[in-house]
Amino acid sequence: MIDILLCGCLGVMGKMICECSHNNSFSDKIKIAAGVDIKEGVSCPFPVYKSVSEVNFPVGALIDFSHPSLLSEVLSYAIKYSVPTVLATTGYTDGQKNEIKIASEKIPIFFSPNMSVGVNLVAELVKKAASALGADYDVEIIEKHHNRKLDAPSGTALMLADAVVSSEQRPMNYVYERHSERRARTKNEIGIHSVRGGTIVGEHDVIFAGEDEVITVSHSAGSRKIFAAGALKAALFISDKKSGIYTMQNLINEVNL
Repeated sequence: MIDILLCGCLGVMGKMICECSHNNSFSDKIKIAAGVDIKEGVSCPFPVYKSVSEVNFPVGALIDFSHPSLLSEVLSYAIKYSVPTVLATTGYTDGQKNEIKIASEKIPIFFSPNMSVGVNLVAELVKKAASALGADYDVEIIEKHHNRKLDAPSGTALMLADAVVSSEQRPMNYVYERHSERRARTKNEIGIHSVRGGTIVGEHDVIFAGEDEVITVSHSAGSRKIFAAGALKAALFISDKKSGIYTMQNLINEVNL
């Protein structure tokens, strides 16, 4: 049984992780031992702290679904107590990503822009499509999320764009908007477009547009449960690993999904 410290435990995803932890797949393997959240007045079956710095004991793993601004505090705790850490928050700056890299020299860190196993399998399909289709096809990515999501484009959209670039033998530029200048689309760009509205959980389309042909690789999330389950799987996966950065692809390869 692995004790988990859940940061952002009273948020939408935190509550979903708590719910999923009681499912048959995890109930005999994982226990939410404590949580961290700034909200008050909510009853929980485990102690909830306002700050990670208030937690003065080690756990088997940490899952962070809070906010990018808390990264330094989360990593400080994890390094102090040698706690394997799952970073499920998106919107990190380049400087913060470097902070994660430095911390991974001391502790194991599971870092993925999307905790869905399905999305990460889609990324592998995108790599194969980009390699097979090549420069004859223009690539556009459309991502859709609920109206409360703070970052745009989504971390998943950037992950899918990176998947395309990793298979291309030419430099590619990410273009996030085109209204500021009037010009034809160039061959070495990937258009990334964000939609925010309602309660859309998460939808991603990677469009390969060629001569008289369009190929679309898509993923649609019907519930946040897929992200919660992915985060719990990541915590189980990383709990016995040595220091370093791990991704969903490492998990997929290990369990032969």
